[in-house]
Amino acid sequence: MTTTADTDTGPAATNAFAVRSGGTRQLAGTGTLLRFALRRDRVMVPVWVAVTGLMVLSMPNSLRSLYGTAAERADLMRQMTTNSSLRALVGPVFDDSLGALTAWRVGVYAGLLAAVMSLLVVIRHTRDEEESGRQELVASGMVGRRASLTAALLTAAIANGGLASLVTLGLAGEGAVSALAFGLGIAGVGMVFATMAAVVAQLTESARLARGLTAGVLGAAFVLRAAGDASENDGSSFLTWVSPLGWLENERSFADERWWVLLLFVAATAIQGAVAYELAGRRDVGMSFLPTRPGPAAGRLGTAGALAWRLQRGSVLGWSIGFFLAGVVYGGLTEGTADFVGDNEGAREIFERMGGQSGLTNAFLASMIGMLGLVAALYIVSAVLRLHGEETSGRAEPLLANAVGRLRWAAGHLVVAFGGTVWIMLLAGLGFTLGYGKEAGPILGACLVQVAGVWVIGGTAVLLYGLTPRAASAAWGLAGAVLLIGWIGPALNAPQALLDLSPFGHLPKLPGGEMEWTPVLVLTGLAMVLVAGGLAGLRRRDVSS
Repeated sequence: MTTTADTDTGPAATNAFAVRSGGTRQLAGTGTLLRFALRRDRVMVPVWVAVTGLMVLSMPNSLRSLYGTAAERADLMRQMTTNSSLRALVGPVFDDSLGALTAWRVGVYAGLLAAVMSLLVVIRHTRDEEESGRQELVASGMVGRRASLTAALLTAAIANGGLASLVTLGLAGEGAVSALAFGLGIAGVGMVFATMAAVVAQLTESARLARGLTAGVLGAAFVLRAAGDASENDGSSFLTWVSPLGWLENERSFADERWWVLLLFVAATAIQGAVAYELAGRRDVGMSFLPTRPGPAAGRLGTAGALAWRLQRGSVLGWSIGFFLAGVVYGGLTEGTADFVGDNEGAREIFERMGGQSGLTNAFLASMIGMLGLVAALYIVSAVLRLHGEETSGRAEPLLANAVGRLRWAAGHLVVAFGGTVWIMLLAGLGFTLGYGKEAGPILGACLVQVAGVWVIGGTAVLLYGLTPRAASAAWGLAGAVLLIGWIGPALNAPQALLDLSPFGHLPKLPGGEMEWTPVLVLTGLAMVLVAGGLAGLRRRDVSS
């Protein structure tokens, strides 16, 4: 006969079972969630890894054409010791081998891309899932409290591991051991910001705020590293050591590696991961430690456009600050770059392919403005796809059930997306003018010309979202491909047919070049047609939730 004591299922027994099996129960379902996360990211993660990896792997051949002799590479090192502006941009040079020059030229930016990829992945699979309500449904099944966080961090680890493997295999010809150190350093930066995003995702109730705060820390890390490298030519500044990007350069890949620096990445990742796990166990699903300030229910939010602005204003503010500061930095580097390039015909040819044939200074300005135009494509894709996020989260459906039509709802977000592009490019122009100290008119005009190319990318995102919302994330792949063509194509002397695949390849090279209105107007008209097609598709299809 079974007694009550034998089958005690009260609170004491439950607590005792939780203590005995707590570790296992906390991670229950992690494998399933990991497979689901990898499936969801099957487009985004490979694109990020491919773009970052190809950027790194394209450098040795490019540098070989620029600095083919030992004397030219030694001269480059001497110039970098005296050019603080360029050290702030790309860091110091520690050796004159092609591998060391590759780590110098693209190391900081590869680390930045790895960090952005990682923070997006972690927040997407943690705070985004909670904000949409899907995590609450998942948690009602046989899923542990920390399973989602573990799956997100494992996804980021797999992505960074793939990037490290690609870099290691691609640069093995320059030194296999050094290539491994460089790949691990880049992956280390990614994992530091993955775990940082995991912590921030526990603190905030909004995925937008979590992305913004983590991206802000990443921007501060770049600024600290730049300030430190500008003051010291060997990476020894305290400001450089404060930044994870500074750790990457101080690892000194291909230049008598400091393997112990990798322990900094391991320690930061472990500490932040432990904090994130502790916080995740102390809060309810959907809640946060930092309360969200309630907003007005009427008045300023009385229209669809006002609501769209409220939802996207934080993103616009972050991009605005970033573009203005980038303009100031690049503008201040203009004169120093002209002195640095000097008589190096290879470097001069690359700038002229990117920025036109109208003198080195104008070519540098045009190439840097063009680069910001390529980066602005990422902004417009994120702003347009906010429509997709609102729809899939279920927030759009009750809004559209009222007197708000689909086109009015979509128009509010598209005005922010397309109008925001004009705004951030204008701010970039003002930053260039302030940093360079020259007349504002030509530079502002050059920045505005880039808008036509950005709008084509945005129009394509609208078309994908309107017609086939499942394929909307492919717009990120398009933006990444355009960025890759514009960044690496000129350095590799790619054929013009390949460069013309990007809408930016048809824009006039300003300042310095001749203004051509035809391609600008054609691209603007194409963008309008793409937007119209996307809105027509949105009107005809069902709204998902």
